[in-house]
Amino acid sequence: MKIVVGITGGIAAYKAPELVRLLKKAGHEVRCAATGHALEFVTRVTLETVSGAPIYSDLFASGRTEHISLKDWGEMLVVAPATANIIGKVAGGIADDALSTLLLAFSGKPIIMAPAMNCEIWAHPAVQRNVALLKSWGIRMVGPEEGELACGVSGVGRMAEPTLIADAICQGERLKVKGERWLVTAGPTYERIDSVRFIGNYSSGKMGFALAQALGDAGADVELVTGPTSLSISHPRIHRTSIESAREMYAAATEVFPHCNGAILSAAVADYRPSECADHKLKKNGSEGMHLDLVQNPDILATLGNMKTSGQTLVGFALETDNEEANAQRKLEKKNLDYIVLNSLRDKGAGFGVDTNKVTILSRDGKRRESPLLSKKEVAHLIVETITA
Repeated sequence: MKIVVGITGGIAAYKAPELVRLLKKAGHEVRCAATGHALEFVTRVTLETVSGAPIYSDLFASGRTEHISLKDWGEMLVVAPATANIIGKVAGGIADDALSTLLLAFSGKPIIMAPAMNCEIWAHPAVQRNVALLKSWGIRMVGPEEGELACGVSGVGRMAEPTLIADAICQGERLKVKGERWLVTAGPTYERIDSVRFIGNYSSGKMGFALAQALGDAGADVELVTGPTSLSISHPRIHRTSIESAREMYAAATEVFPHCNGAILSAAVADYRPSECADHKLKKNGSEGMHLDLVQNPDILATLGNMKTSGQTLVGFALETDNEEANAQRKLEKKNLDYIVLNSLRDKGAGFGVDTNKVTILSRDGKRRESPLLSKKEVAHLIVETITA
């Protein structure tokens, strides 16, 4: 892979040569782009020596549009360290030096940032707003806790170590999904009772969105079919289809699955729906209660299991409260899955509406992989790594 390493003026810039060395050792071609302040911490000679290529640091020195030619050459751009200043520039669309101009020109290609700054600066609402905006655009933050900077006794935020950054950069190369097409379902479904009421569940869609992001970061083109959720996602490889009901999700999933290499069905689909839906708001009828007749929704996972060919991978989710692994294993076999991801509501911090999860991944060939409590982004990368390695 052709990788551009961007270096900004943080004290962690001294780690950049080690990152370049690790990437070169892994077989990548590397070129460096640095701000003027970065060169106060690490020398031009050092960066050019370890990369084996001239460094790009002056927007006007050559008289050519170097940021365009470097963007055309590079397949990925990683900024390490990424200061609050460069994060803010990208968020604001500012291009006033070599690196910030390159970052804006690099739109549409993978960008990874390794934040590094004082943890009081990191905690500032403006910085957090900017980071959230960049993440929504598909820019990945890599840090001790996916961009959450660790604060030590000295109160200084640390950049992730070069080995961790290199591992994140190279992850997509190890996974066998680059250039493939994958289906991901996410969120709840709403089954209408009348014009204002519905049957639903507490699914937020966070796990499914994290899975779509992980697949996109690994180089796959992703068809994300999602039920009602407040989440947003912006990634050049992710196409979103929003639906409301289980039948709408069934139609979307069965249409796209035959054209996919695999599917991960993480949506919390309603098993039943009201047999009739009123086109107006139903009124109370004195002291009498309301009685709903429910009919079964189509089983999306079972249908895709029957459709699945030998060249496709199908992954389901199971949320269990009793006899968890036995029930999940039966579901895997009954619905012709290759993997099933088990969630237990017994695990604190896992399940609906939270940012963390703890899962057990069971495979058709009897293998088992269990995760500790992690962020849903970390769990998503673990799932993708397991099912595609």
